[in-house]
Amino acid sequence: MPAISNHEALTTGCCIAGGGPAGMMLGFLLARVGVEVVVLEKHPDFLRDFRGDTIHPSTLEVIRELGLLDEFLKLPHEKARRLSGVIGDELVQLADFTYLRTRCRFIAMMPQWDFLNFLAGHAERYPNFHLHMQAEVTDLIEEGGRIAGVRASMSAGLLTIRSTLAACRR
Repeated sequence: MPAISNHEALTTGCCIAGGGPAGMMLGFLLARVGVEVVVLEKHPDFLRDFRGDTIHPSTLEVIRELGLLDEFLKLPHEKARRLSGVIGDELVQLADFTYLRTRCRFIAMMPQWDFLNFLAGHAERYPNFHLHMQAEVTDLIEEGGRIAGVRASMSAGLLTIRSTLAACRR
């Protein structure tokens, strides 16, 4: 994809606003099946505090099904097999993941930026995946009652992206 200068208009299969866990995973999965994807992330990197730095067993199972689990588990992480808390003076077990019927019977405690960089790195192996950092979505483009694209502000100027896939209706 060419560099953006002043004001540029692009058309893609799918435009995703936000490079968080859901946006990056969706972008990766769509690129993997051949969809042209643009992910817009308003920050310059993924290095910031998030609400949670946990990768749950169900997500680890998806990563396993994608053939990426062994590589993923090489990243620094802690395993939480059980969760407990103190209620009054009593220690109470709240969850025990060792009974799950998945390969990973734990929550992986990992900084979310490591997870996002991992997903971005794998997605960028596909030529139809494009991640634009410092691209803040400022407006939606509506046509015929459906979202047909977005407008974004970038340091190099304005960007208009139209998506060929049907988008959500308002």
